[in-house]
Parts: sequence; structure tokens; C-alpha cells
Amino acid sequence: MPIETRLSPDLHANASTEALESAMVEIRNLSLWYGEKQALKNISMDVPKNRITAYIGPSGCGKTTLLRCLNRMNDLVDGVRTSGTIRIGGTDIQDSALDVTELRKRVGMVFQKSNPFPKSIYENAAYGPRILGASDRRELDQIVERSLRGAALWDEVKDRLNDSALGLSGGQQQRLCIARAIAVEPDVLLMDEPCSALDPIATAKIEELMIGLKRRYTIVIVTHNMQQAARVSDITGFMLMGELVEIGATRDLFTNPKDRRTEDYITGRFG
Repeated sequence: MPIETRLSPDLHANASTEALESAMVEIRNLSLWYGEKQALKNISMDVPKNRITAYIGPSGCGKTTLLRCLNRMNDLVDGVRTSGTIRIGGTDIQDSALDVTELRKRVGMVFQKSNPFPKSIYENAAYGPRILGASDRRELDQIVERSLRGAALWDEVKDRLNDSALGLSGGQQQRLCIARAIAVEPDVLLMDEPCSALDPIATAKIEELMIGLKRRYTIVIVTHNMQQAARVSDITGFMLMGELVEIGATRDLFTNPKDRRTEDYITGRFG
């Protein structure tokens, strides 16, 4: 049986139409090679604004590679070449004249393993704004509080902001990494398996947080956990061997997939 799912309450029935009308990210004919190996194959899709879009699929299918294209982290890998276009907020992010630092301000990222800096909780949240030139203590205090509140962490840490971030629990560390990412007010928030190292209680907090954050940010997640995609995402794309097999409103993809390969994956026949 397909996984039972629901769309977030504020997602209208015409999600696919809405996506076309308010796309934050537009991907057209995107292919990527690591040397001679092709990892992404002619991918075209839109990521709607203020929605959660999830990529699912078996290991090695290209989910994280696609995610890393959205902030050009693949630029850091030797031998990578791409074709096609990616536009975020109308800007061609593959333009050679683009300031990649500015791009990564607009497109924040949270990784699979929480990676707080070996600094205080306060300095972790203030790190991005400091890099971008914020130096006024009162302004930084406001940014830190806003970002920690945004990550549903403020009430838990407000009395120990000067303590080491490494003393937080795993779930708190991941929420601090989210706070660090949103402190610079990005347009898009990328999350690569953000709950894979967390227990069920911490996972539930992160999922609840994601649903709240989409009011302000466009979120794209990669997850191996199909139940998680069903719980939190509005749009889901299924990837297989570098190909985007199918993408659509989450309810439709899980209950009425159009491609047999999608149905086989979500019903556990492979993967």
C-alpha cells in the first residue's frame, strides 16, 4: 500500500499550478558529471516559494548532488562540470560573474551531521552576520535572539548563550545550525538529511520547526525517510540513477504515483 500522507494544512489543492506561478528556484535541463561519470541527467523542475520540497530516492541516486547544485557547493569538487540552467529568484546562479559568497548568503544549508563551530552558542548564531559586516552589539543581540527563536531554541539556551555550543544535545546542535543558517535571512534553506542522526523526539522537533519556517523561507530537503517526506513536504520528487523520475504534490506522489518505478520504490519493492 502507498504511504498514507497529508499535505500541510495551508497548501491548496492546486499545488502544482501554484508552483508554476511562484517558483523560487527554476531548474532547466540540468546535467552534471564527476569526470566521466554522469550523476544528474537532464533535470527540469520548479521549487515553489514558501513550500517544503523533498527529494527521495535510494542512496547514490543524485539527491544530495542536486541539492548541492543550488548553492554551487559542487564547485568545490575537482572535475565537476554541468550543463543547463538554475535560476533562484530570477538570478542565473551559474553566471561566472556571480559572487558565490552572496549566493550562499541567499541559500543557506544545514548538513546531515550537526556541525556547530567550537564557539559559544551566541557566536555560532552571530557568525554569519559578523562575516557580512554586522558589528554593533545591540544589532547582533537582536539577530541572535531572532534566529534562535526562529529555530525554536531561544527558551532552552537564553540563559547560557556564552556556553560552548558543543555542550548542547544532538537535536539542539542541529537547531543551532538552523539558527546559524537563518541568521542572514536567506531566501532558500537547504537541508541534507537533517534528522538522520537524531532520535525520534529530536526529529519531531526539527520537523515541526521546518513546517513553521516555510512561512518565511523556501525549504528543500533530501531525506531517505519517506515517512518524513510525507509528513513535512508539500512537493516531493523521486530520483533514480541521476534522473528525476517524477515530481508533484506529496499526497499525489505517495498515493497515486504516475511512474511504475516511483510506485515500486515507495511500496518497498526496491531501494
